[in-house]
Order: sequence, then structure tokens, then C-alpha cells
Amino acid sequence: MQSATEMIHVRIDPKLKSKATKTFGAMGLSLSEAVRVFLTRVATDQAFPFELRVPNAETVAAMKAGDRGEVVKFNNVEELMADLHADD
Repeated sequence: MQSATEMIHVRIDPKLKSKATKTFGAMGLSLSEAVRVFLTRVATDQAFPFELRVPNAETVAAMKAGDRGEVVKFNNVEELMADLHADD
């Protein structure tokens, strides 16, 4: 990859940065490399690299409930699957 010649400064929530850094690290990318991949894709395709949509009312309500902690959480996939099949 070419060496960087410009710098971009972005203000971002520290928790989001930490989570994204960890996720990209698991993919073998630094945060800077991931941003370069994103920008390269935008420039090459002349489009946003994924579809952006306005969430519907049900999705907005679910996101707000999640923000308030009003969601069921599971420790692993087995617990989730057991809950999903509880009425079978």
C-alpha cells in the first residue's frame, strides 16, 4: 500500500474506536488501514460501500430499547437457541 501523504482527523466516541480497533485487529487490519480500504472503495465505486437506509419504526423502537438496556441477553449461542426453541 502507498505511504500516506495526507492526514484525516476524526472525532469519535472512545468506546466505538476501541471496539472498531479490536474488530479490525481480528481481521488483520489497523484502524488506519480499514479507513484506507473504505475510502478506496468509495473512490473506486463512486458510491458508499454499503446500503444506507432510514430504519423503520420497529427497528428504531428496538434500537431505543437496546440503548435503555431493555433487551434479552444471552451468554452463548446455545442459550439463544434454547430460548428460541422454548415453545417447540
